[in-house]
Amino acid sequence: MDNILEVNGLVKRYPAFSLDNVSFSLPEGCVTGFIGANGAGKTTTIRSILNLAHKDAGTIKIFGLDAEEHEQEIKDRIGIVMDGSYFYNDLSMRDMKSIIAPAYSKWSDADYRSYMEKFELDPKQKISTLSSGMRMKYALVLALSHQAELLIMDEPTSGLDPLVRSQFLEIIKEYMKNGGKGVFFSTHITSDLDKIADVLILIDGGKIIFQQSKDELLDMFRIVKGSAALLNDQNKNLIKSLKVSSYGFTGLTNQVAEVKKELPDVLLEKATIEDIMLAYIGGDNNDR
Repeated sequence: MDNILEVNGLVKRYPAFSLDNVSFSLPEGCVTGFIGANGAGKTTTIRSILNLAHKDAGTIKIFGLDAEEHEQEIKDRIGIVMDGSYFYNDLSMRDMKSIIAPAYSKWSDADYRSYMEKFELDPKQKISTLSSGMRMKYALVLALSHQAELLIMDEPTSGLDPLVRSQFLEIIKEYMKNGGKGVFFSTHITSDLDKIADVLILIDGGKIIFQQSKDELLDMFRIVKGSAALLNDQNKNLIKSLKVSSYGFTGLTNQVAEVKKELPDVLLEKATIEDIMLAYIGGDNNDR
């Protein structure tokens, strides 16, 4: 399986924050969720991939091409969903489309009309009147209307209600059915990733913590619950994010066999992506 996106040794320095030797790859045919607390470096990484923020070091390849040397060709083949701030507020969605469409060699008006109908967007409506959720839906429509081979999205579901988020995820599933494509999106709504992601990448403090198959990750971890009296200095080391109260303890483990051996009377439950993420990062940061 070829990699549709490769990031190697990416460095981007700001006075108060830096991406530190960020490396990961996105296999073709995969939906990759890019997770981390606010301020972990998700948006900076995406902006660097798109050359919206000039990197200080490292290489980025998309479709096997250098992202800087072949920027125009690459951007003709990818769909981008950011925060919608690049739209002209005084224009209608129809007028905005007429500006954006000529930039793409494979623009499809039929696809555009189909997605506008699916998201119940009125092309005559002014962009200044759109809610944040409607702006995100419109950005997704534009990203999907030129036969993009890779979608790169920054928090695409953050402004959407549960119904529209469900529609969004179904559209992404349909998009991936055609084969030879990829999706890379950051999100803090980790429940969406339970439904759609194939691979998860966790970033914290500007560093990649892991890149792992979602199914393997969820199979590896379990929530542990039991009486605090069962704990000792040795078995505590088997448990991450350990919390102890007068009612007992709870935590997370990726050493299930050892826990079963050392603590046979505890309760083991399936973990969520959010449980796993919080076990690694242990708190929130400020937005970046």
